[in-house]
Amino acid sequence: MKPRETVATTSGTDSTPKTTILPAKKDYFHVEANIQNEFGVCGWILTILSYLLIFFTLPISACMCIKVVQEYERAVIFRLGRLMPGGAKGPGIFFIVPCIDTYRKVDLRVLSFEVPPQEILSKDSVTVAVDAVVYFRISNATISVTNVEDAARSTKLLAQTTLRNILGTKTLAEMLSDREAISHQMQTTLDEATEPWGVKVERVEVKDVRLPVQLQRAMAAEAEAAREARAKVIVAEGEQKASRALKEAAEVIAESPSALQLRYLQTLNSISAEKNSTIIFPFPIDLLSAFLQRTPPKVEEPPSLPKKIRSCCLYKYPDWVQGMVGSEGGGGHGHSHGGGGGGLGSSQGAFHPSQAGSGPSTTTTSGRPLLRSMREAQFHSAAPPISAPNQSQTSVSQLDPALLIR
Repeated sequence: MKPRETVATTSGTDSTPKTTILPAKKDYFHVEANIQNEFGVCGWILTILSYLLIFFTLPISACMCIKVVQEYERAVIFRLGRLMPGGAKGPGIFFIVPCIDTYRKVDLRVLSFEVPPQEILSKDSVTVAVDAVVYFRISNATISVTNVEDAARSTKLLAQTTLRNILGTKTLAEMLSDREAISHQMQTTLDEATEPWGVKVERVEVKDVRLPVQLQRAMAAEAEAAREARAKVIVAEGEQKASRALKEAAEVIAESPSALQLRYLQTLNSISAEKNSTIIFPFPIDLLSAFLQRTPPKVEEPPSLPKKIRSCCLYKYPDWVQGMVGSEGGGGHGHSHGGGGGGLGSSQGAFHPSQAGSGPSTTTTSGRPLLRSMREAQFHSAAPPISAPNQSQTSVSQLDPALLIR
């Protein structure tokens, strides 16, 4: 219940009404005893008789008149149904008049109670069960006795309705993440509502937010997927940084061969430090020197011969043809250069171009020209010509002129 403001209207000298807002007064009922209270004739008679009874039964009545309250308690005294002046009594000893006085003790310590789980429909249409804990204390013993029948029970019921009203305006995400703000809002609302009862709400805590089972599974799957995605991103970033570092290290090692040698020695040291039954020998560093060069070495190719000469160099006369030519040369055939058989024998039976111009005297014993017999022997022989790149080739000066013409 909020305080109301009083508005007073007065007229000024210029006949213009002026409005003054007076301080607000609390509209809740506050009981204060008045010393001038009149009990009436019957009340005064009963009071006088009670005092006389106490006087005549003094030894026994003393035990009935003296009362004690603890440090954390207060006593609210009523005489003939009216509140006694001075407010609550205590702590310590206080006196009452038997038969006309009654009193009620009030505990001023902080009390707590649990709000039962409340089924609440959130702002985003999700049904959740929420419970809370409320801590309160009696700030004014007199008001808590005279203004409310049971302050603790009334505060508990009010806390239930306040919890439903506040959480109904929140989404599920806000309930799970902003519990502190929700607790503070509930504490402020309850404190304002229970102030006329003499109750001070110290603290409110949201205890638990229970979600449906299906919603819990969906949220767990979503959270797991988010964690896996973050883990993959972190692993990828780590691999990227590691690859960059390895690239820089490789460039440094490539520029300094001594760094590679030092790395090699460190690897040997780490292998020897471990207790392994298998000994691993790294690849020799000398064989890696060729791979560390920036550009591969150039291989020089041998000079190539002309196409016709290269094809002719692959042919070689068979041994029996060379023997036949050598025997004919040794037979004493006439040559213009006078080389005779000695020239043919020294050139391993090959036919020189200088011998081609020897004229008609270059004939075999059977009357056939030597050139024709050699060609027939080469192309009609059962033994094919030998063409092997890896064998010794005949020089250009020892080739057959007829083959060069082909």
